[in-house]
Amino acid sequence: MLKRTLTPADIGALVRTARKAQGLRQDELAGAAGVGLRFIVELEAGKPTAQIGKTLQVLEALGCTFDIKPPSGQPT
Repeated sequence: MLKRTLTPADIGALVRTARKAQGLRQDELAGAAGVGLRFIVELEAGKPTAQIGKTLQVLEALGCTFDIKPPSGQPT
């Protein structure tokens, strides 16, 4: 399912939904992604200052993809 993510809360909800769908606890996801449990808790809560690098690690560990498209008319 393709979803346009606009807010940190949207990313947090996506992470929580994907984690639960895979039957993972927060600490298990943290271990698989190489981040701390506190980071997972804060990410799922929609913390707006979550580090982008760690967030990408979590998304990758869940098998999620992250695509950024330039505005229409911009070269790729």
